[in-house]
Amino acid sequence: GHLYNFVAYGVDPETEIIDMDEVRRLAFEHRPRMVLAGYSAYSRRLDYEAFREIADEIGAVFVVDAAHFIGLVAGGAYPNPVPHADIVTATTHKALRGPRGGLILCKEEFAKPIDKAVFPTAQGGALFNQIAAKAVCFREASTPAYGEYAHQVVRNARAMAERLTSLGLRVVSGATENHMFLVDVRSIDDELTGKEAATLLDDLGITLNRNAIPFDPRSPFITSGIRIGTPSVTTQGMKEAEVEHVAELIARALRERHDDVALKEVKGEAGELASCFPPYEAQFPGHV
Repeated sequence: GHLYNFVAYGVDPETEIIDMDEVRRLAFEHRPRMVLAGYSAYSRRLDYEAFREIADEIGAVFVVDAAHFIGLVAGGAYPNPVPHADIVTATTHKALRGPRGGLILCKEEFAKPIDKAVFPTAQGGALFNQIAAKAVCFREASTPAYGEYAHQVVRNARAMAERLTSLGLRVVSGATENHMFLVDVRSIDDELTGKEAATLLDDLGITLNRNAIPFDPRSPFITSGIRIGTPSVTTQGMKEAEVEHVAELIARALRERHDDVALKEVKGEAGELASCFPPYEAQFPGHV
């Protein structure tokens, strides 16, 4: 059945940054019971204060979906939504580097209804191995080393976006302030699609995904963009020099995608770079 009526807000066509004037206009027009801030492919910071003000003006609950950036918040590398939101939801994987799962933080007045909505409405028996893994994840996120990881993730994303820009690729909104960004592959040439770019790069050992960009004329299954994130390579130990090299490989592969010799060279360089930063030690007992 129909449970919710979502009203979407967007980004400014020129800046590709969330248009808070549009958010306010839509909020007053539709009077939602909940105002939601969050993203899966937005490279800028959220204006929590502005969202909070709008929610208060219409008497709505303010919820932040922090799934994609809660790992940066935990490391002090991205603004914390908790002081501003009524409810914060997040995953424990992604940049937080924990097990697949989620977490919900809320003000006391929302605790009982949320608990009931989780169990028995949505959740069955608990997975205690997952709970234990979350505890390990939260413990790790409280360490100085984790804080350095989170800040390096942001530095790497910025360095990679700037290098791609210098090579002539268009980064959506012009920059990144978190762990990810979108690239408009039409800046390579008009015929290239996000699907083609992502498939090609994956074949060469560079994993990312196709992603729609703002006002994309192509379908979500084809797209005009690719989404790039840096938590994984940062966890493996790469820093600015290495991710700039990856950016160069991406640009070269896309520009010379019809040149088999060039693609073979890119694949070799990508493999050589990855071999210098193995995700696990050779004697890691989890290898199968």
